Amino acid sequence: MVFVLGVIANCVALYIFTCSLKVRNETTTYMINLAISDLLFVFTLPFRIFYFAARHWPFGDILCKLSVTLFYTNMYGSILFLTCISVDRFLAIVYPFRSKTIRTKRNAKIVCLAVWFTVLMGSASSSFFQSTNANNKNNATKACFENFSEDTWKTYLSKIVIFIEIVGFFIPLILNVFCSTMVLKTLKKPVTLSRSKLNKTKVLKMIVVHLAIYCFCFIPYNVNLVLYSLMRTQVFSNCSVKAAVRTMYPITLCIAVSNCCFDPIIYYFTSETIQNSIKKRNRPMRKDSHFSESLATENFIQHGLQTLKAKIFENESTI
Repeated sequence: MVFVLGVIANCVALYIFTCSLKVRNETTTYMINLAISDLLFVFTLPFRIFYFAARHWPFGDILCKLSVTLFYTNMYGSILFLTCISVDRFLAIVYPFRSKTIRTKRNAKIVCLAVWFTVLMGSASSSFFQSTNANNKNNATKACFENFSEDTWKTYLSKIVIFIEIVGFFIPLILNVFCSTMVLKTLKKPVTLSRSKLNKTKVLKMIVVHLAIYCFCFIPYNVNLVLYSLMRTQVFSNCSVKAAVRTMYPITLCIAVSNCCFDPIIYYFTSETIQNSIKKRNRPMRKDSHFSESLATENFIQHGLQTLKAKIFENESTI
C-alpha cells in the first residue's frame, strides 16, 4: 500500500513542482527535496516486500546496505525537511521583515545540501555494519535488516543511535513545537491578519496537518528505537518489556514508513499553488490565474507589511 500510494502521490507532486509551478520559492525547494527523498525510499520497498514475504535476501550485501541507508535517509531527511518548512513558515509570519534576507532560494538550496549531507553520513554509518549473514549452517537463507550482533550494538550502534536521535529527531521535534507555538501566538494577536480570516484558517490547517503527521509517523518509532537500543545493549533485562519492545518495533516501523504517503498532504495544505494546479484540471484557464500562484506564507508577509505600515502611519499621525 505504501509503495503504490507513495509512488503515485510523490510522482504527481514532483510533476506539479517541476512542470506546473511558474513561481518557486524557498518553501517549494524544501518540498521538492522532500518528495525526492520519499521517492528514493519508495523504490527500495519491493526488495523489502520480497524479503519479508520470502524470509530470504537473495539480492546481495550491497543492496541490503543501500536499502538500510535509504530507509534512514528518508526518515530523518523527511524530519529535517519538514522542520525546514516549519522554520521557514515561522520566519515568514513572526519575523516578516528581518527574515527577508534569510529566506532566499539560494539559502534554501544550501540548507537542503546540508540536510542531505547530514542524513547520508548518518545513514551510511548505520548501514556500514549491515551484512547478509546466513540464518543457518547450510547458508540456505540469508537475512537482512537488523542483522547486528550484540557486540556491534554495544560498541558502535548505540552511539550511532544517540547521534541520530539527537540530531535527527529530538532537536527537530523541539524546533517544530517551538515554531508552531510562536506562529499560533502571533495569529492570536488582534493586529495580525485582522483583515483576513480565510488566510488565518489556512495557516491553522497547515500547522495542524504538519504536527499531526510529524507526531503520528515519527514519535512512536523513535521512542521505540531508543528502547530497542537499550534492550540490545542489555541495559534492561525485563522479559515483559523486551517482548513489548519487540512487538512494537515492526508496527512503529510501518507507521514511520507511511510518511511517504502523508507528505503530499502537507504539500497540498501548505501551498495554494498546488491546490490551484489541481483545481485547474476541472475548470478552464483564466487570464488572471497567475495572481493565484503564491504560497500562503507569502500572503501573510504581504498582509504583515500592510498592517505594519498602517500602524506606523497611525503613530505618526498621533505625533
